[in-house]
Amino acid sequence: MKVTPWFVYIIQNEKGHYYTGITTDVERRFQEHSGNKKKGAKFFRSGAPVAMVFTKKFPNRSQASKFECSVKKLSRQEKILLITNKRMPAC
Repeated sequence: MKVTPWFVYIIQNEKGHYYTGITTDVERRFQEHSGNKKKGAKFFRSGAPVAMVFTKKFPNRSQASKFECSVKKLSRQEKILLITNKRMPAC
């Protein structure tokens, strides 16, 4: 049985804001946010995605979801520290 890893990702939009999500395929998800209005997040209606600035791999969805939740609670400054590998939030 193949175990599919999950990823937590952060995308920066053209206005400099950050979007956090989870997926099993980071490249596909970035493309969905970039061009597919039905599969992309509403967040990107106010500014197109520019770059995937952070990814972290997890062995299962549960752990990825818990980490995603902790990232979403971070302030902008704390997210910048996470992106630059200077701080990891507690799960």
